Amino acid sequence: MTSPPTLLLLRVLLLWGAFRGARAGTLFPRETSSRETKELNGLWSFRADLSANRNAGFERAWYKRRLAESGPVLDMPVPASYNDITQDPQLRDFIGWVWYDRELVLPARWLADQSTRLVLRVGSAHYYAVVWVNGVKVAEHNGGHLPFEAEVGDVLRADPPSAPRWVTIAVNNTLSLHTLPPGSIQHLDDLTRYPKGYFVQNTYFDFFNYAGIHRSVLLYTTPKAYVSDITVVTDFTDSVGSITYDVAVSGSSKASLTVSLTDGDGRCVATAAGPAGVLKVPEVRLWWPYLMHQTPGYLYSMEVHMQADGLEDVYVLPVGVRTVRVTSTQFLINNKPFYFHGVNKHEDSDLRGKGFDWTLVLKDFNLLRWLGANSFRTSHYPYAEEVLQMCDRLGIVVIDECPAVGIKDIRSFGNASLAHHLDVMGELVTRDKNHPSVVMWTVIAHTKALDPTRPVTYAPYVDVVCVNSYFSWYHDPGRLEVISLQLNTQFEEWYGKYGKPIIQSEYGADVVPGLHSDPPMMFTEEYQAMVLQSYHRVFDQKRKQYVVGELIWNFADFMTAQGITRVVGNKKGIFTRQRQPKAGAFILRERYWSLANETGVFPPWTKYPCSL
Repeated sequence: MTSPPTLLLLRVLLLWGAFRGARAGTLFPRETSSRETKELNGLWSFRADLSANRNAGFERAWYKRRLAESGPVLDMPVPASYNDITQDPQLRDFIGWVWYDRELVLPARWLADQSTRLVLRVGSAHYYAVVWVNGVKVAEHNGGHLPFEAEVGDVLRADPPSAPRWVTIAVNNTLSLHTLPPGSIQHLDDLTRYPKGYFVQNTYFDFFNYAGIHRSVLLYTTPKAYVSDITVVTDFTDSVGSITYDVAVSGSSKASLTVSLTDGDGRCVATAAGPAGVLKVPEVRLWWPYLMHQTPGYLYSMEVHMQADGLEDVYVLPVGVRTVRVTSTQFLINNKPFYFHGVNKHEDSDLRGKGFDWTLVLKDFNLLRWLGANSFRTSHYPYAEEVLQMCDRLGIVVIDECPAVGIKDIRSFGNASLAHHLDVMGELVTRDKNHPSVVMWTVIAHTKALDPTRPVTYAPYVDVVCVNSYFSWYHDPGRLEVISLQLNTQFEEWYGKYGKPIIQSEYGADVVPGLHSDPPMMFTEEYQAMVLQSYHRVFDQKRKQYVVGELIWNFADFMTAQGITRVVGNKKGIFTRQRQPKAGAFILRERYWSLANETGVFPPWTKYPCSL
């Protein structure tokens, strides 16, 4: 969340770059007739490097043997942030290197079959990670939120089958002026006020700097010659859909490829041959957003079958056929006007921090559907791939955002930062380019070269203006009567200057659950309700003109750094951190279902006020 009242979402998103030290996890690991996966989630051994320079682990080569052999360890769940797992306040706010390791037990056939690639993949680690297998460095990755991987077959097969095998991952959450998001380390050297060597991590964003291994770690297999990347672009004319595909193969220059497309009932509807081509789909069933059609989130399955040098590889990619287009006043999905009525979110929950958890994911999606929300923005970083897959299936529209939040220092605009931005944006677009739910990048400039099929948000150079404003909160606090005038002025000025559709990408007010006041006062449930209703009246005027969406800040309360303006986190959620509704949730539910009934086409059983 941005604190000032009227700010464009300035995500300085400059592209393209190769990975440094690790390869992108481009295709999500899926089990097929030629591929297997083995999750490494669960309890790992863990140690924080508490040395003064935070470098003892490297100086003493902790990766050369099991962590438990070089000192005391804790049990630590993966995936999870480590910060809230123990009762140790030092670990909760720890800055520096932490170390994880666990034993690897592999199927014998994986070790025996030299024609099988063994790949170690880390879903995300915050923020800098180094990976060893059996004491051999195999990967290094800069940046959280996105996956990376490395081939480890040679290392794993170097020892006899009965020899012990293990993986070690070191993770550093230190933020500098050149990381995404940026931060700075401040050393406090006054020995009359602070202990020797005391330092703090300064951050310029309003969420807690959770750290650790946040998404799944797994091993997966492919043949030595394999499908390494797939790109699809979809379109339709009348009732005929088209899927333009491009398949990359690694490990062989003599591969032959066949591609088949099956519908939701398992019927083959199109085939093609070769590494690139077009699948024509008669009587195509389009991918539609939730509450916009009777069958939202319709997906086909595209099976790519590769043969090369006596090897076979099969990969199956879900595909949704849809188009996205922007005019000066509308956002169009499948040539129909689409209005974003949704939320901003955070990957955040009690105990787990930013750790991926299926229980939480499913609860959140059930709440989104109960709310009548058709969209969300991945504030302020890329979310887990599994979340986007759920959006594909359910028809929830996504504005996909990079982690460039809190860039305020001029030193963060140099070449070092640019190079990192290029890497991160390359990883983000490469990972998420095939998700039909992703309709827009919160990025600028070179993204268009990577993906010309989706709009981007960053005026004046792109397609949609996203505006954050907190009238009667950060400016004119407590003055509810100014919201209508100031919000109307905001919209008129932005549209008058750029002539592009506008999304109100953030608005809201903090609420302490159960705190009440009449007349409404700040931090009460009544005050949040009045703020929402005041904004909504202006939205209803402007959505008839050029406003194409509204995203509340925030879906749920979330943790922040401690400070005098935050009472155990940010309380702008319409749900508590435990996912219980505040008064604002019911106001939004009433509004969102009303909007859906105005514009949507869906079965009678889903219509408001049916209990969901």
